[in-house]
Amino acid sequence: MTFLSTAGETRPDTKPGALHLLPATPKTVHWGYFDPALGPALKIKSGDLVQAEAITHHAGDAPDLMMDDAVKTLFREIPEEDRNPGVHIMTGPIWVEGAKPGDILEVRYLNMVPRCNYGSNLAANWGYLYQEFGQKERVTIYELNQNANTAEALYAYDFPGKYLIPGTITDCPVCDRKQALTGIRVPARPHLGTAGVAPAINGRTSTIPPGSHGGNIDNWRIGAGATMYYPVQVEGALFSIGDPHVSQGDGEISGTAIEASLGVLMQIILRQDFEVAGPLLETPKYWIVHGFNEDLNLAMREASLNMLGLLTDHVGLSKDDAYSLMSVAGDFAVTQVVDGRQGCHVRIPRSIFPKRGG
Repeated sequence: MTFLSTAGETRPDTKPGALHLLPATPKTVHWGYFDPALGPALKIKSGDLVQAEAITHHAGDAPDLMMDDAVKTLFREIPEEDRNPGVHIMTGPIWVEGAKPGDILEVRYLNMVPRCNYGSNLAANWGYLYQEFGQKERVTIYELNQNANTAEALYAYDFPGKYLIPGTITDCPVCDRKQALTGIRVPARPHLGTAGVAPAINGRTSTIPPGSHGGNIDNWRIGAGATMYYPVQVEGALFSIGDPHVSQGDGEISGTAIEASLGVLMQIILRQDFEVAGPLLETPKYWIVHGFNEDLNLAMREASLNMLGLLTDHVGLSKDDAYSLMSVAGDFAVTQVVDGRQGCHVRIPRSIFPKRGG
């Protein structure tokens, strides 16, 4: 069964359906979890477009720059005790008509626009080198230049105490601000750190670890122009987005990306013509699969097996041929090492495959 498109080919055309607006309000977000029992914030049909707001839980790192009235309402009206077991503000869930376990949710991310021109990076207590920095936490505030598509550090400050409460609001005007990264400009890559369907698990599932449902994958390539394929696990799929970023490197080593709220336009399509084992990413140039595990070696093994399955089941290669191709043309990398369940990904160029029917 083949569904992969090669470079230069297009996926099956799906005409856009109705356009839905999904603002982030206390009634349309859930903070820190996926839950199959959660009522939908929006119901759509396959092919519909959704313009949604994704809000960063780090807006309080610079409230004067990153919080407007609507964001302040979320932080004020959602109690701290209801922000668990994860940390991310999730918009949704979106119920997709006809979706059932075993189907695939194809999400075409069409546009991602920053809500404001500022974002925050936290060197956090869950960062990879926290001990090496004397257990100090530091916030760096970045300013985004949308015309140049770059971000530049505006100032930094040492976080007082330990960052533990999701949605912490820091009184930045009295902070000891420091210059940071003078003259350095970082390429902006707006993307979603966390998005996925509800897992088939009773109760709340934390947004922090990634998994077969999607979740906190933290792959910076999940931005405008990319398509994600999520295996549906519950009726209606119950898809949610959150953890928006404007830039991140592979590894996300300090604990966070440049966290910043985004407006996201996406088309959501129900697919019942193929299967994949876990979240699959399509970009204009690559197919990318992921592997997750608390052990980074086992995460890479899972990514390897998932790519092996993709090449055998959907390209039609033998296992021996696929294994050789993965070694000579597959690029393996560490997605992130800071979400408890660590992530690896492997990408394969779409251009190396012959066009079907050619």
